[in-house]
Order: sequence, then C-alpha cells, then structure tokens
Amino acid sequence: MTLTKAKIVDTVHNELGFPKNRSAELIEILLEQIKSTLGKGEDVLISGFGKFCVKEKKERRGRNPATGDDMMLEQRRVVTFRCSHLLREKINHY
Repeated sequence: MTLTKAKIVDTVHNELGFPKNRSAELIEILLEQIKSTLGKGEDVLISGFGKFCVKEKKERRGRNPATGDDMMLEQRRVVTFRCSHLLREKINHY
C-alpha cells in the first residue's frame, strides 16, 4: 500500500485534531518548503528519517532504448535519499 498525501492529511487530522483543510494546508507548506530548499540546491535533513541530497550529474553519453541511437544526455541535478540508521533499523525489524 502506498502512502499518499491524502493519507498524511487524514493522519494529521485524526491525530492532532486539526480541521481537515488546516491539516492539508500544513502538509502543503511542509512539502513546498522541502521543494524550495531542494530547488536551491540545498540538502534537507529530517532527523530520525533521512537526508534528501541534490547531486549534480555531468553530461554523458547515453542510448535511446527505443531506437538504439547514441545521444548526449545533458547535465542535470537529481535528488537522492539516504535513510537514517533509525529508519533502517525500523524497516529491518518488520
């Protein structure tokens, strides 16, 4: 089962007793802050959960899988995630 934004909003609504629209607003603010920080090229560290890191990928040769043609892939930034040891332990105990 996938955790969706709607399920997170429901959890905040049920656990903290906030109105549903306020819960949705809080989640949106949190996600926008994370996206904004990553967009600036900065990392996001959430203690006990993990770290989202922005990595620079250099231009490189690639291949179009549909045609097999060689092509150059442009440089780009990607987001990677490293989970904390606490999260890793929790995952491995289930």
